[in-house]
Amino acid sequence: MKKFVLSQEYEKKIETLLNEMTLEEKIGQMTQFGRCKEKEIQLIREGRIGSLLNVSGAEKINEFQRIAVEESRIGIPLLIGDDVIHGYKTIFPIPLAEACSWDPELVQSTAEVAAKEAITEGIRWIFAPMVDICRDPRWGRIAEGSGEDTYLGSRLAEARIIGFQSLDESKYPRTAACPKHFAAYGWAEGGRDYNTTDLSERVLRETILPPFKSAIEAGASTIMSAFNDLNGIPASGNYYLLTQILKKDWQFNGFVVSDWKSVEELIPHGFANDGKDAAEKGLKAGVDMDMHSGVYIENLKNIINENPELLKLINESVRRILRVKYWLGLFDNPYVDESMSKEVFLSNVHISKAREAARKSIVLLKNKDNILPLDKNIKRVTVIGPLADDKVNPLGCWACKGNPKTVVTVLDAIKSSLSLNTKITFVKGCEINKEIPNGVKEAIKASQNSDIIIAVLGESAAMSGENHNRAYLGLPKPQQDLIHAIKANTTTPIVTILMNGRPLVIPWLAENVEAIVEAWHLGIQSGNAICDVLFGNYNPSGKLPVTFPRAEGQIPIYYNHKNTGRPNFKKYIDIEETPLYPFGYGLSYNIYKYSNLKLSKKIIKPNESLKVWVDVTNTGNMPGEEIVQLYIRDLVSNYTRPIKELKGFTKVSFQPGETKTIQFTLTAKELSILDKNYNLAVEPGEFYVWVGPNSQEGLKQNFFIK
Repeated sequence: MKKFVLSQEYEKKIETLLNEMTLEEKIGQMTQFGRCKEKEIQLIREGRIGSLLNVSGAEKINEFQRIAVEESRIGIPLLIGDDVIHGYKTIFPIPLAEACSWDPELVQSTAEVAAKEAITEGIRWIFAPMVDICRDPRWGRIAEGSGEDTYLGSRLAEARIIGFQSLDESKYPRTAACPKHFAAYGWAEGGRDYNTTDLSERVLRETILPPFKSAIEAGASTIMSAFNDLNGIPASGNYYLLTQILKKDWQFNGFVVSDWKSVEELIPHGFANDGKDAAEKGLKAGVDMDMHSGVYIENLKNIINENPELLKLINESVRRILRVKYWLGLFDNPYVDESMSKEVFLSNVHISKAREAARKSIVLLKNKDNILPLDKNIKRVTVIGPLADDKVNPLGCWACKGNPKTVVTVLDAIKSSLSLNTKITFVKGCEINKEIPNGVKEAIKASQNSDIIIAVLGESAAMSGENHNRAYLGLPKPQQDLIHAIKANTTTPIVTILMNGRPLVIPWLAENVEAIVEAWHLGIQSGNAICDVLFGNYNPSGKLPVTFPRAEGQIPIYYNHKNTGRPNFKKYIDIEETPLYPFGYGLSYNIYKYSNLKLSKKIIKPNESLKVWVDVTNTGNMPGEEIVQLYIRDLVSNYTRPIKELKGFTKVSFQPGETKTIQFTLTAKELSILDKNYNLAVEPGEFYVWVGPNSQEGLKQNFFIK
């Protein structure tokens, strides 16, 4: 892994091109629009637009490129972007679900598939991954990220960058990745999208920024500035964030694009007087490309005429944008083969990968008396719930070019999984957010004549994602009424499948149903993956990347909180302080026994590494995978530290009865703390190390740094 760089040969070409460009053409490279009608086509012809989004189709994009390259004076190809968040045509699990796999190799491979499909239609820039750390599940965009933990989020950010920017047959990167939203967008007050964030410099550097830095170290070529106000200065007008930290301290060589109209939105923030003021402040802060607001194309020429010394900022922004275009090979070949999509879209290989990713994203939350896996020869099955036969919502939010026709539903997969002698009855019972007349009565009647009830419940895709925040995180009332009535009127065991884009508040389900399968929004292979788990074709291995609260009043709740001066005092007088399901939690059809935790040394020096070993045994009778997790605690330091911090994990395959010795290595990087100057330093003192199946269980030993 290395930072995004370009050869000196290309850097010379960029300087030559810069010297040939007019001011209007330079500003054009800094301008992106999310539409392309007659007005925009003429601007492309004049060399005054450098990038587009929200356009698709190889033929159409080739025509736009032809105009840019062959009809404009300067002939610079366009950079075409899109929100390819979790797949292009082959839709994978939402990122929060995929994070449950704790599998960087899998995540890298699904990102690579997305890039392979996107490039066939001329999409060379992907506005992903979202690497915001989020500890408030009310925020709708938690669905797009990797959860609450900085270490896990950083590992998965690296993987997605490498996958999106994988090389094609000509050895050019398929697409440019764009980690977002820089920075602290996931920290919005109250989980309200676009809202203010106010946090200390230490929290910013310890918790928020590391996944971005990991993405850049993995080679990210672009980055997106955020909507939010950060400590009094909106992110898209924040020099300290975009220039001092990103471009100077981290030596980022790519370019910064604003989020949609976020430079213009400096005005309602109260940070800019008008469009001209917003454009100047965005430019000075370090936003190289304005997404769709038009404030750069409308104002920068006048700003430069009045302040010629700012031309150097224009040149630097254009230099960074051209760097990415050369790196992608757009100057060598701006066009795409219009026939390629037929071979690439939804290929058997891609569909197989979607099924693999989906089943590895499933988390088994409850399995009373080992009711799962179900017998495929079961005689009578009742399937209820509004999401059981749904082809739209399993795609999840930000499903790009996904087509509901490609989705395998849970009901269809159940029918294909079970014996022809099994009687399968389906009663929807209710809509996601609406009652169906007599729906509950019909579901009760069907359930009373059944051996098992499979209830498929949860959120619609539109209940999470951008600007889809929720104050209450339980199941929608019609679904609660349905499942409560089923439980009250039948003794038939209930297996609940949850489809959702965020952690839900489900204490009643946890108490009253026999099994809970957290399936999230899994994409096109939802039904097949869920039935792989239900009927034992796949042993569930997913672990939660985010904490499930017992009630909304616990939010924010996360595993790596700090102690107070009175850690043994009650946190609440009316509810348990523990989560419903902790970070890292997830059941298997096996039980994995941890034993023989050993350390290479009891005392190490600050520059030494520590090896950690543990034996893990599969005590079950099925093959399976276990995600072994390592946590540490620095007991006393110059700055207070969390009670636990994830610093290592690995996914290990086991045969029945098999024991494996797992090794971790803790280096100065994992053991360090930010000092008073925010540089990494290893402090002497006592540490704990835990290895176990989740953040609340595990074997523990101490060691010392001296």
